[in-house]
Amino acid sequence: MVTSMSEEYELELIQDVKNSLIGRRELKVLIHHLGKGTPARYELRRKISDMLKVPLETVYVRLIKTDYGTGRSIAKIHIYDNAERALSIEPAHIIKRNTPKESGENEQST
Repeated sequence: MVTSMSEEYELELIQDVKNSLIGRRELKVLIHHLGKGTPARYELRRKISDMLKVPLETVYVRLIKTDYGTGRSIAKIHIYDNAERALSIEPAHIIKRNTPKESGENEQST
């Protein structure tokens, strides 16, 4: 079990499975964020990358599930052997969800 703490939340690795056929690790992480909101996917992605010393472009957060009022979330995360493999396997909507939002992205020009 690997645990990492930050100012906003604490991560606890509860499952780490190597899927050799696909070329990735499949993680289940418990996030403790009592009194704070659920962390953003990109923030969680960066934290996992730093914690496990893997390149950011190989890490994809598939799911974050938060039970209302508990201050805990479960996240499912895939870490690929290389970025090309990740882009060929992960669905487009998951890749899009894991990229940071650009400032002004929601602004429309008239």
